[in-house]
Amino acid sequence: MTTPLKIRVLLADDHTIVRSGLRMVLEAELDIEVVAEAGNGAEALEKALAGGVDLAIFDVSMPRMTGLQAAAKLHRQRPEMRMLMLSMHDNEQYFFEALKAGASGYVLKTAANRDLVEACRASMRGEPFLYPPAVTALIRDYLDGASRGETPPEDLLTAREMEVVKLIAEGHSSEEIAEMLVLSHKTVERHRANVLGKLGMRDRVDLTRYAIRRGLVEP
Repeated sequence: MTTPLKIRVLLADDHTIVRSGLRMVLEAELDIEVVAEAGNGAEALEKALAGGVDLAIFDVSMPRMTGLQAAAKLHRQRPEMRMLMLSMHDNEQYFFEALKAGASGYVLKTAANRDLVEACRASMRGEPFLYPPAVTALIRDYLDGASRGETPPEDLLTAREMEVVKLIAEGHSSEEIAEMLVLSHKTVERHRANVLGKLGMRDRVDLTRYAIRRGLVEP
């Protein structure tokens, strides 16, 4: 993929003030232009798929659909699209999930002034961007796992089940979830039952705690 003369960026974060600050950082550069913004993961996915975007920057935690979920969906439908993840959290699990979702980098918001522009350029060159603690975590986890002959565990839940869990934790009813995901009410209830069974949980409260632990929703 050839790097365009001006990188067209989609910026997705549910806090308007954060988007404004990040836009200022990016548009101070002559080779970067923010052409679209989104306040939740579903809107970000829609705008990314609409075209006219070279690079999508997703906040990890957003309403409706997390940045990780949006990135995974976008990667399946537009594998050539470059993606970066933004987060307030120096969290190894988020970092590894970002790579799994197809993102080429993970940038901490606390270091965005320093790292975000270089991350954008690296991503468009087809290079990964990893902040220093992430590199340390990646190497340590690989060496630890290799020494024990282990492979990383797969998620118990499917991508669709994770979507349902997130929306349940956000307080949506089964009817609302069915409408949002274009599913039948019966299918949503089946997903909910499957999730409870897989995780050994009983109710919405348990699912909400799980969603918070996984970073699907903010506490």
